[in-house]
Formats: sequence, structure tokens, C-alpha cells
Amino acid sequence: MRIFLAGNPNVGKSVLFNRLTGMRVFVSNYAGTTVDYCTGYTEINGKKTEIIDVPGVYSLSAENQAEEVATRILEGCDGNDVVANVLDATNLRRGLHLTLELMDKCCPMVMAVNMMDVAARSGIIIDLKTMEELISVPVVGMTAINGDGVSELISRIKDRKIVNPEELMHESGC
Repeated sequence: MRIFLAGNPNVGKSVLFNRLTGMRVFVSNYAGTTVDYCTGYTEINGKKTEIIDVPGVYSLSAENQAEEVATRILEGCDGNDVVANVLDATNLRRGLHLTLELMDKCCPMVMAVNMMDVAARSGIIIDLKTMEELISVPVVGMTAINGDGVSELISRIKDRKIVNPEELMHESGC
């Protein structure tokens, strides 16, 4: 199994990556580009698991090098892998476009709503349970910088789901 950390720039993917891997980081340059991505390893349920820190992007439309690299990396995702879609709790709207595109890829997914501490200090309240029910994907609130929620994220990876966004719109009456 591999875990692909995908999300917008500056949502804490690399902080989560370092937390998961214990900072055993391998920086790579995707062939033919100047875009870097990192791979590392952690142990989950007694098995060595590869963690891939996908370049931060707002879309998978492949309009720039980062998007091209992110799209190519995610093409390698299969049913044994999981995409951990990392979102900024203080600006969920910005990340949800990418969430829908990741769902279109039909990779098993969990959502990691990061920076919950900053959101709470700003008076932002996120109903993670309702969010999970609405998108039919496991949702975990976390603060990667101090490790809050990281264990729950790891435990919820077994609950990962493949969701087709068209089915969600049909179920919700859209």
C-alpha cells in the first residue's frame, strides 16, 4: 500500500509527511521537470508503507508543471493505495475543487482536514461527521504540526472509499 498526500499548496501536506515518516525524506525530481516531490516510509499495521508527498496543486487540469507531475503521480494509484486529501480547515472551499477531481480519479480516499487548531481560534466550526456523510469519504480533523489527529487518520485509512462524484450529486438530488 502507498499513501499519496494530495492537496493545495500550504495546507500542511509536507508537515504531515514529516510526521508520518519521522522526517526520513527522499526528495525526487520528476523526470523532465523542475518539480520536486518527496517519498518516505512508515510502518502501518506491521507493514512498510510508502508515503508520497504529491506537489501542491489547486487542480489536476495539467496547466502547469506541478499539475502535470501531480496528475502523473496519481495515475499510479490503484485500489491497494489511498489518497489522503489534505485540506486547510480555515479555507475548505478552496480545496474542494481538487477533492472532486481526486474523486474522479476513483482512487480510495480519506480526507484530512488540517489546521483545526487555527480554525478553532478563528471561530470556525466544522462538522466533520456531517461532512463525511455528505461526501461518503472518511473525514478526520487534525493538526499535523503537533500530531493531533494523525493516529486517527492512520486508523481511518482502512475505511478508505472510492466515490464517484456523479453518484453523490445524484444521491443528493443535484
